[in-house]
Amino acid sequence: MADGSGQGAGQAPGEGAFGLPLSGGEPGEEARVGLRRDRLLAALTLIAGIGLALGTPFALKAGAEFFLPTTAALVIAIALVPVLEWLERHRVPSALAALTCVLLFLIAANIALAAIIVPATEFFRKLPERIDRVQMNLAPLLDLYSNLEKYVNRTVRHLASPGPVHAAQTTAVEPPSSILELAATSAPTAIVQVFFGILVVYFFLSGWTRLRRRTITSRSSFGGAMATARVIQDVVDDTSAYLGTITIINLSLGLVIAFALWLLGMPYPLMWGGIVALFNYIPYFGPIVAAMLLALGGLMTFPDIWVALLPAAIMIGCHLLEANAVTPFIVGHRLTINPIMILISLSFWGWVWGTPGALLAVPLLIIIQTVIGAAGKPDIAGFLFEHGTLTQQRRDRAARDRAD
Repeated sequence: MADGSGQGAGQAPGEGAFGLPLSGGEPGEEARVGLRRDRLLAALTLIAGIGLALGTPFALKAGAEFFLPTTAALVIAIALVPVLEWLERHRVPSALAALTCVLLFLIAANIALAAIIVPATEFFRKLPERIDRVQMNLAPLLDLYSNLEKYVNRTVRHLASPGPVHAAQTTAVEPPSSILELAATSAPTAIVQVFFGILVVYFFLSGWTRLRRRTITSRSSFGGAMATARVIQDVVDDTSAYLGTITIINLSLGLVIAFALWLLGMPYPLMWGGIVALFNYIPYFGPIVAAMLLALGGLMTFPDIWVALLPAAIMIGCHLLEANAVTPFIVGHRLTINPIMILISLSFWGWVWGTPGALLAVPLLIIIQTVIGAAGKPDIAGFLFEHGTLTQQRRDRAARDRAD
C-alpha cells in the first residue's frame, strides 16, 4: 500500500513504478543510457546505409531495362529545362513548350545518328573486303617488332604471312537509309525503351514548373524553402551548363577533324567527326577509342601506313589542344571536377550500364555532387573515430582504470 508520498512499499528512493529511475534520481545514468541508445540507432542507420550502398549497384544493373532509359531521360530533361523556361517566359504554354523541346532534341539526335550510323554501317561492312590492305599496312610494323625476339618473330611471321585467300561467303546487307528504318530493324525492347524515355522527358518538362513550385512551397520553413530552391536551381544550372558547353566543344572538335579528314581524302569525313564528337563525351577513354577507330579506318583506306595513321594523329593532336587549352578556358573552375571522381564515376556507371552508363557518368556525378554539397556530407570518420564507439570504448576503459 502506498503512503502519502505516493511511493510504493519496497521501492528504493529515486525509483518509480516497475523499478524505473525517476527523472531526478540518477541523471548520470540516464545520460549514459540515452547516449548508448543514440549510438545504437546511429550504428543501425550506418549499417543500413552501407547495405543500401552495396545493394544499389546490383539493383541498377539487374533493372537496366527500366533504370537506364529513366535516368537518361531525366538527365536530358534537366539539360532542356533552360530552353523550356525561356519558352515559358515568352508565354508559350507548358505542354507546347515541352513538346517543342522534345522535338528539337529528337531532330538533333536524328541528324547526329543519321550522320554517324548510316555511313558507318556502309563503311565497316567493307572491313572483310579490306582486311588484306590492313594486313599489308601493318606488315612493316609487325616485322620491326618481330626482330626483337625470335619467338615473337616466328609467331608474328606465321600470323602475318599471306595465306591462301578464300573468297568469303558474305551476304550484302543494305545499310539503313534513315533512323526510322534503323529503328524498324532494331530490337523491340530498344524501341520500347526509347519511346518510354521520350515520354518521361515530355511529362517531366510539361510538369516541371508545377513540380518545382510544389516542392518549394511544401517546406515547413522559409529557410528550407530557400535551400530547396537553391539546390534545384544549382542542379539545373550545373547540368545544363556542362552538357551545353561540352556539346558545343565536341561539335566544334568533330567539325574541325571532319574538315581535316576531308582535306586528307578520307571517305565519310562527317561520320568520323561525329564519332569523335560522340566519344569525346566519355572523358579519358572515349578519345582513345575514337583514335583507334580512326587508325582502323585509315588502314582500311590508304595504302601507305604513315598516311593511314595520320587521321588518328590528327585526332590526338586536336584532342590534346581541346582538353588542355580550350575546355579549361571555356568551362573554367565552376565546372571543374576532381579527375579521381570522374574515373570512379566512369568505372561505376560503365560497369552498371556499359557505354550508355559511361556517357551519363559525368552528368550524374555533377547532379550527385550538387545535391550532396547542399545536403551535407555524412561524417563517417567522425562517427567512428571522434564521437563513435572507438572513442567511447577508450573512455569507458579509462574510467574503469581510474575506478580501480
